[in-house]
Amino acid sequence: MAAPGENLRINSDRLWDSIMQMAKIGPGIAGGNNRQTVTDEDGEGRHLFKRWCEAAGLEMGLDEMGTMFARREGADPSLPPVYVGSHLDTQPTGGKYDGVLGVLGGLEIIRSLNDLGIQTRHPIVVTNWTNEEGSRFAPAMMASGVFAGVLDQADVYQHTDKQGRKFGEELERIGWKGTEKVGDRKIHAFFELHIEQGPILEDEGIDIGVVTHGQGLKWLQVTLTGKEAHTGSTPMPKRRNAGLGMARVIELVHEIAMDYQPDAVGAVGHMEVFPNSRNIIAGRTVFTIDIRSPEKEVLDAMDGRIREGIDTICEALDIQYKVEQVGAFDPVTFDAGCVKAIRDAADRLGYSHRNIVSGAGHDACWINRVAPTAMVMCPCVDGLSHNEAEEITKEWAGAGADVLFHAVVETAGIVA
Repeated sequence: MAAPGENLRINSDRLWDSIMQMAKIGPGIAGGNNRQTVTDEDGEGRHLFKRWCEAAGLEMGLDEMGTMFARREGADPSLPPVYVGSHLDTQPTGGKYDGVLGVLGGLEIIRSLNDLGIQTRHPIVVTNWTNEEGSRFAPAMMASGVFAGVLDQADVYQHTDKQGRKFGEELERIGWKGTEKVGDRKIHAFFELHIEQGPILEDEGIDIGVVTHGQGLKWLQVTLTGKEAHTGSTPMPKRRNAGLGMARVIELVHEIAMDYQPDAVGAVGHMEVFPNSRNIIAGRTVFTIDIRSPEKEVLDAMDGRIREGIDTICEALDIQYKVEQVGAFDPVTFDAGCVKAIRDAADRLGYSHRNIVSGAGHDACWINRVAPTAMVMCPCVDGLSHNEAEEITKEWAGAGADVLFHAVVETAGIVA
């Protein structure tokens, strides 16, 4: 397939302006965003994205999981489209770029093709996957997981948030539940642009991360049940302290992750303590363990050791426990052809680049199961993400979108 010329670039000013406009919807309290999945703010962001897509001449599709598919027709409509995108939902204290760069970078490809009067053989579809973050409704990468046949649609409709609201009902409430059957679409290839969410590219002064692999992960939701009692009058030996149990499990997770360096990681991010009163010993704690590794054998070994450790800790403290796996995916190897298209694009454009393993989960990880897939990464300041202080530069965004542009267009084919 003929490659686009090195002079073809996206409009980085327009891309940056679009990112800043989207950031006005669901603003956080410290400069970032709180646009969690299937909230009113998510719905408002979707409407803005739809208006932009329609202005660019795209035809919008919507499936039963609320995923948005904006299609630019190809010279041969019978060919399977090249898909490009990410997600518009954020963490409750999220940044302006996580996911959003990938969706609006895809839209910028379409706008630039329109500006240049370029037609591709394959159609191109810009995609906004529903509930990538998983912060309000577990698991993460929900819609792409259903699309890939990994998650059950009827089951995830019943998943609830902290207020007991069901995902399926909330999707319908905000008006973004479509009628298209999930997973029916044929995909020629899928590309996703994302911020690195780690420090490697910035530390090494590298423009582009060519993502060759993705870490596998497991989310283990743990419930420890002890006995509520007065903090002042209950003798220490008679306490059944669920809070102490949680503290010991957190330390356990850290120790186990350190045993599998340099690539394994583990932490507890979500924690709830009940009744959460100053002078009551915690009777119940609920928390989620996040463990990751690019090697499945290591991931399984960490899981086994953590479960054994929880059993030992709880027996010693005379408390009960329940461990539920609420999210998981195996390590990913991305498609060699798509990876080459990204690497070749970076070379052609003169951007420095290196291979990189994604430490975070992405929709591309699930779509890789059903279609050739690869990812482009750009640096982020101090490697910070899932934080309102998350930051990138316009130049980094533009470089990533340029590489995305070339990889997508080369794969879709330019009509002479």
